Amino acid sequence: MIKICVDVMGSDKDPRELMSGLAEALAADSDLELLVVGDEGIVVPFADPLDRVEALISKSVITMDEHPADAVRKKKDSSIVMAAKAVSDGSAQGLFSAGSTGAVLTAATFGIGRIKGIKRPALSSPLPGLHGHKTILLDLGANADVKPESLVQFAHMGSAYARVALGAHDPTVALLCNGSEDTKGSELALAYHAALAADDTINFAGNAEGTDILTGPYDVIVSDGFTANVALKTLEGTAKFISARIKGGVAASKRVALGALLLKPTLKEIASDLSGDEQGGAILLGLKAPVVKGHGATSAEAFKNGVLACAEAVRGGLCEKIADACMGTL
Repeated sequence: MIKICVDVMGSDKDPRELMSGLAEALAADSDLELLVVGDEGIVVPFADPLDRVEALISKSVITMDEHPADAVRKKKDSSIVMAAKAVSDGSAQGLFSAGSTGAVLTAATFGIGRIKGIKRPALSSPLPGLHGHKTILLDLGANADVKPESLVQFAHMGSAYARVALGAHDPTVALLCNGSEDTKGSELALAYHAALAADDTINFAGNAEGTDILTGPYDVIVSDGFTANVALKTLEGTAKFISARIKGGVAASKRVALGALLLKPTLKEIASDLSGDEQGGAILLGLKAPVVKGHGATSAEAFKNGVLACAEAVRGGLCEKIADACMGTL
């Protein structure tokens, strides 16, 4: 059995709206157990009638507007701090939370701890692509400023994740840049390129442009957290823009409405791919246990898929594969 600790507090939504996703995760994975952390009036009624669920009562919540490091230090009885401690103590093998990104990163990094030799954990997620191909993008925002040696570790961690999540045998790795030529980019981007090219244990394919994130052939695209986060938010904004324009066109024209009706299954599939609910969130690579961070405005579907992704990372030995892959970079 695999036990995942779930922090049900801290998201933008009422936790009661999200609990159905946990029940669906249990139904989808018969080897899954849950340790749900949160307010007594929420987690105990959910856990009591279920055989594979245990409740852990927390007294406080770290909100989105609190300073993460200060809050984690002061609120030892908060749901995310208690959840990270439960994983560290061995009460669970992985962690899912849709709380404050800063609080999750801080609590998990200090509560669970980094894999020996990992300089900086990185946020990562598989993004949809053409013909069923997916691409691992990292770092999605955990580290705004990154040195070349850390980016090399990101490439190793992303490759290990691609083997577990995508089934890629020898993942291709590319560097997110403003051009595909080796000579393109800032001085820092050129330093990243040189460091990646110098490591012959990485299947480095050169530079990737922004257009390659959803349409390119690469299994892994690496970047500093500032650049990749801007790219991700741009994709999300573009998806919202297109969706809004389609809805506006449907409302204004019966002809467009008829066409949209015919395309509804395809449009729904595209929206699902870009919503993030299918993946459940981003995974924090480089820690001693898998940690999946869901969006603050998450859904029951995302709760389900985030927990299942966390369990799959445990089952696939992701952390052990990352430790082995990064051994040569220490």
